Amino acid sequence: MSLVPQEVSAGQIGEQVELYALAFGKTDGERVLPWRYQDSPHGASITLLTRDTGGQAVGGYACNGRRVLSHGKFAGVVGETGDVMTHSDHRGKGYFLDLDRRAMELARERKWPLVIGLPNSKSAGIFTSKLGWLGVGAVRPWTFVLHADEAARQERQRAGRRAAMGTGWAAWRGSMRRGALRKSFFEKVNVVALPRFTSAVDDLLAQVAPKWAWLQERSAEFLNWRFIDAPSNRFRAHGVFAPEGDLVGYAVVQLPERGAAVGYVVDLLALDDVALAAAMEAALGHLHKMGASVARATAVEGSWWQKQLKFCGFRAPHDNDRKQIIVHLLDPSSPLAAVAQDPSSWYFTDADRDDETCS
Repeated sequence: MSLVPQEVSAGQIGEQVELYALAFGKTDGERVLPWRYQDSPHGASITLLTRDTGGQAVGGYACNGRRVLSHGKFAGVVGETGDVMTHSDHRGKGYFLDLDRRAMELARERKWPLVIGLPNSKSAGIFTSKLGWLGVGAVRPWTFVLHADEAARQERQRAGRRAAMGTGWAAWRGSMRRGALRKSFFEKVNVVALPRFTSAVDDLLAQVAPKWAWLQERSAEFLNWRFIDAPSNRFRAHGVFAPEGDLVGYAVVQLPERGAAVGYVVDLLALDDVALAAAMEAALGHLHKMGASVARATAVEGSWWQKQLKFCGFRAPHDNDRKQIIVHLLDPSSPLAAVAQDPSSWYFTDADRDDETCS
């Protein structure tokens, strides 16, 4: 008998937390899921549960709304797939298919023109072959070597044996690039730590957004929710200020877990190349200070962000190290429909992914 997915209210978070632990082995759901599903300034998520005949949650699905700007103007709320959870005892029974179909029905009711996703390799084919999603691109992780130590070599092993053998050279090249970055903004801007984002970032966004056909809104309210108030407490922000005092850029990093080697440059927005160089060096410098052996950042293949990472000294991943980007078009007449199918034109960093923390 087919089990019908049901929308989940805020008062039913306990069932989601339990399923989250069973599906992913994570114990932080009680803190993370209300923040992720209910508190976003871009609106509450679509969340669904499938329950068996005994009332136990056996499948779950989340789809999160994100406000998108196009050439500086609000273009609509799009969905982004989040947690897709199946109880380990109930996999292979088709619950996921019904959950996705119901989620898309609800997204259409909310008048979201489309939904994007970054599924793992196992589920990507199901989305595109059985559920009407389109494969439109891919994201790949780029790496900056901060220390030529064993942890960095192990991390570079992901890109292949030759990359691991070249860790020392990559660290030297990285230090040279950092020196060039510092020279490019020396005495032109000031960089300071940001305890919180203020309305100054809204002014920065207003100046940068008109350049982009697709840019998920980065207001002070959103950035404070996404990073400063995130349950993990692993994000740190730096602002770049012109001599006159205007905010001209920022960068956000995710600190390495205790004993881990990898930190992340998760977001950056800059008015010009000078501000970008200062923001990137602030990010790399902070991760270096906090003991990270490497910094990582995810970029869409062929995108502006990928080009900036390469310019700043990040090393390319293995050709097979990628996640597919998929799109479900709900309103093909939307102005966002065409640009959604060319993700290389998006402004898209790790901040735009569903995960609270990168891994």
